[in-house]
Amino acid sequence: MAKDKLTGIQKSAVLFVTLGPDSAAPILKKLPETEIQKITFEIANMPKIKKELKNEVLQEFVNLNRAKDYILEGGFEYAKNLLSKALGSQRAMEIIDRVSEITQQYRPFGIARKADAHQLLNVVMGEHPQTIALIMCYLQAEKAAQILSGLPEEMQVDVAKRMAIMSNTSPIVIEEVEEILQKKLSNLIRSDIATIGGVSALVDVLNNVDRGTEKAILEELDRDQPELAEKIRESMFVFEDIISLDNASIQRIVREVDMKDMALALKGSSEEVAHILYNNMSKRAAQTLREDIEFLGPVRLIDVEKAQQAIVAIVRRLDEAGEIVISRGGEDAVIV
Repeated sequence: MAKDKLTGIQKSAVLFVTLGPDSAAPILKKLPETEIQKITFEIANMPKIKKELKNEVLQEFVNLNRAKDYILEGGFEYAKNLLSKALGSQRAMEIIDRVSEITQQYRPFGIARKADAHQLLNVVMGEHPQTIALIMCYLQAEKAAQILSGLPEEMQVDVAKRMAIMSNTSPIVIEEVEEILQKKLSNLIRSDIATIGGVSALVDVLNNVDRGTEKAILEELDRDQPELAEKIRESMFVFEDIISLDNASIQRIVREVDMKDMALALKGSSEEVAHILYNNMSKRAAQTLREDIEFLGPVRLIDVEKAQQAIVAIVRRLDEAGEIVISRGGEDAVIV
């Protein structure tokens, strides 16, 4: 039984089983009678639940509640930024979308997020590059990548540049653009976010386009705005993205990394990243690294970030040298 194949009621049943009677009962009794009946039925008919599934469902519940708190505290963009740092941008957007549905809160351009990428491309093709850039800042990275790849080459760089330098956008402007989409896609969208765009928005898209599109845009930016191009490159792969690489690539990276940097980097990483790195070392090396981390004691965040950035620099160098390939636009990472 995989988490992705479970219904919401089934996930609730798994969650209540995981929490145990004492913790689950007070929550369950606050639900509507019909929901209680459905969840109880699933609990009664559910086969033995594996520990991995329990952990996945519990983590999803934690993520959803964390996102809801972030949204209430600072809005959707604030929530996206915080969750992106912890879980990656794409996972963050998926969680925020789920919370939006549950709480019935809406973000700008929801119709665009639901529209087919090909149809959306046809709709925005005749719009001004600034309008296209604004809409793409609110799209899922994969969908925005498809649109960016489908634009004429001379427009791709222009739109990419506008995304990268976009910061604060007037809600009035957003409403006007939404009205255009309303007429073309026959729906009404509410707006409650004004701060969008920037390098991070463009990086999300470039991480999902094909390598040719990515290379062409960055090369043009190198000539036109080299500092911006370098800033984008530095943001395109973060330390936590190591989990997206195949084992052979990770092993190649490990051979290049100073273990002092590795110990510092893992001091501030997620358990998932640490687990993958340990699994791609010898048992002796992994044990030594664990001992080094324990020996470090408290460390400064700035030192952890420097160590992680040093490892990211190695990843970028190996990628540029063709020794590993970071997946782009659905490509598989391979060793050359």
